Parts: sequence; C-alpha cells; structure tokens
Amino acid sequence: MEARVDTTRLQRLARSYAETAVFYAAIDLELFTHVSRGADSIVALAQAMGTSELNAERLVTVTLAQGLLERDDDGSLRNAADCEKFMVKDSDRYAGAWMTFTRHEVPDWFDLTARLRDATPPTELGMYADLTVERARKYHRATYSIGMGAARRFCRQVDLSGRRRMLDLGGGSGAYSINAVQAFDGLEAVVLDLPPVVVVTQEYIDENDVADRVTTHGADFVNDPLPTGCDVAVMASNLPIYSAKNIAKVVQKTFDVLEPGGEMHLVGETLHADGIGPLDAALWGMAEVNYGDHGSGGRSHSVTECIEYFEAAGFVDVENTDFVAGTLTRTFGRKP
Repeated sequence: MEARVDTTRLQRLARSYAETAVFYAAIDLELFTHVSRGADSIVALAQAMGTSELNAERLVTVTLAQGLLERDDDGSLRNAADCEKFMVKDSDRYAGAWMTFTRHEVPDWFDLTARLRDATPPTELGMYADLTVERARKYHRATYSIGMGAARRFCRQVDLSGRRRMLDLGGGSGAYSINAVQAFDGLEAVVLDLPPVVVVTQEYIDENDVADRVTTHGADFVNDPLPTGCDVAVMASNLPIYSAKNIAKVVQKTFDVLEPGGEMHLVGETLHADGIGPLDAALWGMAEVNYGDHGSGGRSHSVTECIEYFEAAGFVDVENTDFVAGTLTRTFGRKP
C-alpha cells in the first residue's frame, strides 16, 4: 500500500521559527539554570523566572515536547543531558552566548528571498570585510566556550607529539593553539587571523598563560604570505565563509610553507560526499548570503571537494573523518 502523503513535514518547516523563539526565551529566562538548581516544578519555575504559572506551563510544555526538559516518574522536571551540560549559567561549558549569537540575524533570514534575488557580486569576506576589534571581541566572546570544547576534542583525536610549531589559520580566540601547547610538550603555535582579531586572540592567550608558547600574526590568509617554519597546520570552523577558489588557494599556500613531512587538518561543516546534507552544513553555506551588503563569496563544501583541495595542493595520505558526527568533519593530509 502506497504511503499517504500529507502536509505534516511542510507545516513543521513553516513554523520551525517558533521552536527557535521558545529556545531563545528559555535561555533569556534561564529556564535550564533554574531547573538545575532545583526549581523542578511549574510553580517553582514561575517564581524563579518571574512569569505567571500559565506562561511557565506553556514554556515547560514546549520544552518537554522538544526534548530539552524531561520529567521523572514523580512528575519533577530535569534538564536533558545536553542542556544540563551546556545551558546552565556559570558552568565553564555554558554555551548560551553561542546559541544566541546569530539571533540578530533573524530579520535577515526572513528577507532571504530578496537577498537571493540580488545579483550584485558579493564581497570576498562578507561580515569580516569591515571587522573592528570590538566586533571581534563580541564574536569570540560567543564562540570561545564551544571553541575550547572543539579544541580539546581535536587534541584527543590528533597526536601532535614531536611536532614543533603549529600554524593556526583563522584561529580566532586561539582555542586550538592554547589547547595544543598545553597538551603536547615542546609544541609552539602561531595564530594567524585578521589584524583586529589577533588583538582579541592575545587576550585569550594571556588569560590562559601560554604567551611564552603561542604568538599571533595579523594577516589575511587568502591574500597575504603565511608564516614559515611550521610542521603542522590547522584551519578550523571557517570553511563555509570562503569560496571553493579561496579554500583551494589557502590549502595550496599552506602546503607550500609547511616543512617536509608536515601535516594539515581542515575542520569544518562539510556536506556529505554526494553533496546532499547534512542540513547544518548546508545552512552554514546559505548563511553567507546574509553577510555584508550583498553577501559573501562563501558556500557549503562537500567532503569530496575538501579531499580534492588537498590532493590538488600536493598532500598525500589524504583522508576525511567525522569530527563531530553530523556537524563537522576533519580532512587531513601530509606533505611529502
């Protein structure tokens, strides 16, 4: 019997903005923090959040349906595991700033049709074209916590023992460099990012007491020369910001300056090998249409394309593996 086709999936897509709005409200009202601290009923939550019991009930009903809250057999509320780990304020893993970082872009998304019809050539860097130190500081305040988590994961997955100097391309807060020099004795690192960004990078380097092993280099890695003398390079979480031409160019430039036997790792939101999904990687590419007056040149890149960038540059033993399943992959290769 042929499956019945209905509008359920389409209706969910048409109203998915409401789910995001509820999540933002839960963050604003510190729902997950209050639950973690013992406000495990609607009455207690209403008092803690400063809402009516009716509105607390509405919020709890939706977040239970979303799987963000769970209910014990006795009726008391608890956070889902990911909310308990990442959405409780004052925790060193708190990711609220990152979850709401793109909130200001909501009006742009609802003007997407007009932006897609804009045939004006995009700027190369989009949102980064006129970056200031203060904007860089705000950006990395939001990304630092999640960046440190990703960097710790990288250091668990990749053995850099015996490596001497790491080039951290577009390193932002310096999270990968900070964690790498802490995890591997004898390793030093240089964080390369735009000049306004490395001002902020230095603040995080000083905060983590690694200024003796991590330095900064203000430059545009697409157009400016790269530092030499490195035997490992990392480019993490900025893949969709750039066009295929520019990613290929940066991979080639990195190959050219790496020491013989050096390795490069590209961590990013990648489409599957056939270019279909995952949705998160596809949406990061779409987001680039909203940056700058006419969007940036960025786009989604597939696993297949990333491997091709490496092989075309001259890397050998090129592979791609999951970094965060369904979200990020890691493409890596070795310079002969």
